[in-house]
Amino acid sequence: MPLALLALAIGAFGIGTTEFVIMGLLPEVAGDFGVSIPTAGLLVTGYALGVVLGAPLMTVLGTRISRKHMLMLLMGLFIAGNLLSAVAPVFGVMLAGRVVASLAHGAFFGIGSVVAAELVAPEKKAGAIAMMFTGLTVANVVGVPLGTLVGQTLGWRTTFAIVAGLGVIGLAGIAKLVPDLPKPEGVRLRHELAAFRNVQVLLAMAMTILGFGGVFAAVTYLAPMMTDVAGYADSSVTWLLVLFGLGMVAGNLIGGKFADRALMPLLYISLGALAVVLALFTLTAHNKIAAAVTITLIGALGFATVPPLQKRVLDQASGAPTLASAMNIGAFNLGNALSAWLGGLVISAGLGYTAPNWVGAVLAGSALVLAVLSAVLERRSSAPSLVVTGATPVEQALPVHH
Repeated sequence: MPLALLALAIGAFGIGTTEFVIMGLLPEVAGDFGVSIPTAGLLVTGYALGVVLGAPLMTVLGTRISRKHMLMLLMGLFIAGNLLSAVAPVFGVMLAGRVVASLAHGAFFGIGSVVAAELVAPEKKAGAIAMMFTGLTVANVVGVPLGTLVGQTLGWRTTFAIVAGLGVIGLAGIAKLVPDLPKPEGVRLRHELAAFRNVQVLLAMAMTILGFGGVFAAVTYLAPMMTDVAGYADSSVTWLLVLFGLGMVAGNLIGGKFADRALMPLLYISLGALAVVLALFTLTAHNKIAAAVTITLIGALGFATVPPLQKRVLDQASGAPTLASAMNIGAFNLGNALSAWLGGLVISAGLGYTAPNWVGAVLAGSALVLAVLSAVLERRSSAPSLVVTGATPVEQALPVHH
């Protein structure tokens, strides 16, 4: 794998840390600002919605400059947002800082996916994308637990200041290691927009929204669920997030390995198993050991869907993939926002901290239904070409009348 993928992974590490660390710090942030846990959950929802809006906006704005320079600008925006969160005097300012940082997220991973895929042979694209996303998953093993620990001991503001420092390192890595690849000739915004007329692109994005949304329905409120339901101490949230991160690393590597060979079967298995495990989490959350195992499985099954879904979007929008790739990252976070909001609703309705797990199971199951629908439509659309391919040379030479 090219060394440039390491630079992309470094940037992904910083972004992954700031995205997920808030989940372990919700009680501290809520207490500091005097707001409820569901209200503090808006820091997750707001970030996710910022990714959804920022993905197309920043990608379109960056169409006139090279992808390398756009990645550098996005890291600068990421740094500014985290510094704003670190010094926020009131909850509203912190929420604004989260949104500013999130504007860089979707475009970074979207453009980064395209760059990563261009650096390797066609049969290794999913593996290259997975390598970049390794930074995001490792953030959940190293960055998020350490950030949570720092936030609980030195204050959550210190955590966000450190995350801004990670952004500086990521920016330097991109400037040094990522080649300045030329932009494709003749590709305009209208070509990028044309990809959204492909129903398979839209279905892949819908699977992304529902599938990874299922994961976030559970993990957004992981800290209060584990302390109030499973009986863990506040300090144990750190290593529970490590288990979630280890699951994500494993799932990402599995997804990257098999997405180039059996993309749709991988989606069937991972989405189906994810729905089952999320449903079981409503029961296993009451037992410490069972909860820990379940959290690991949720991370693995959820992130096993990321490389295949991202590759499917790139394949279906192969002519002009940048905007579609960025929008699919936005779709991940739209799912995060939707599930965090729905999880807050069921908690506020008095259904308990385990109720969001049922929300997640329904979302993941719906994604599985769409995966089956996508495969059926693809088989139907390819059926005529199979008939022509099987024709005799004389039949192939005859004109076709419609």
